[in-house]
Amino acid sequence: MHPKMNGAILEVGNLKQQQNFVPLPYRCVSFQPYEGDMTAEAIERYVLARELYRRTDVIILHNASQAYAVVAVQRAGSESLFTAVEKVEILALPDECVFISDPDTDPGNRSAMAKIALKHGVSPQQTAIVLGAFDHVNIIHHPQPLILRVIEVVPPEPPKLYRMIEQVLSYADLPPIVLELETIDLRDLASTVSPEAYLVPCRSGGLTQLSAPVYFLDERPNPRQNWTLLGCERSLQFHRHYYGDEPPRVEMCPRQLHRPDDKATFLKCCLLEYDFELTGHTLTVPWGTDLKLIEAALKQFFTQETAYE
Repeated sequence: MHPKMNGAILEVGNLKQQQNFVPLPYRCVSFQPYEGDMTAEAIERYVLARELYRRTDVIILHNASQAYAVVAVQRAGSESLFTAVEKVEILALPDECVFISDPDTDPGNRSAMAKIALKHGVSPQQTAIVLGAFDHVNIIHHPQPLILRVIEVVPPEPPKLYRMIEQVLSYADLPPIVLELETIDLRDLASTVSPEAYLVPCRSGGLTQLSAPVYFLDERPNPRQNWTLLGCERSLQFHRHYYGDEPPRVEMCPRQLHRPDDKATFLKCCLLEYDFELTGHTLTVPWGTDLKLIEAALKQFFTQETAYE
């Protein structure tokens, strides 16, 4: 669960232990100079004595020694332009803060914040303060994102499904998710056999040069060759329709090659056409999926995965 922002008053008191807390929109985060003692008692006295802008929920204090502290505040109200502080919760003192400057990171995107925190070795007990795109600042408190394994065939490289999921994570309102790519190289699969010719599903994968001549199933090559099909069950169905027989085949479907385990996994399968399927920790989308379906799938998937925790 993520605290409601967007003008609502943040309720403090239980944020310290929360994982993956990213205040959004990040205009509710105030980056302020501070020259007092970097102790919880001194910071609490200092913040309680100040007035707040009516949209401020989190304050990052920094001093000339480049020490940082992060404070969540509960405002007295949101009607007047400035208001009093009712409660303070110290989220992180200097020894718990890691400052990161990365102009390519969107501070308004939870997954981007988690990714940069992991890249810099921020532990689940620390708070990352990120100076990101457009010199805007935000935090991710106790980063521990869902690691989502994407199993995808190559070529093409980078694989399409992986890039599409990256695109969705760049804009969708989702909790922090970090991708882990696991590839199935079609060239390695092809090398397990030595046929007179190969038949592959289509040209779009870029699989044009193998150890034997390559034909493309979607072009319905004629005459039929003594080939081995590098394809999935759907490709085999096409072959039966076109030629009335079943050739030798090397399986290439990620869904069939994957052995389910307890890792959150995202893959695709041609036998699905219009919707996604969620089984255990594995999410499967159609081979020709779109961004909208991936977003819907991720939202349902993340709800299930967090329920397992």
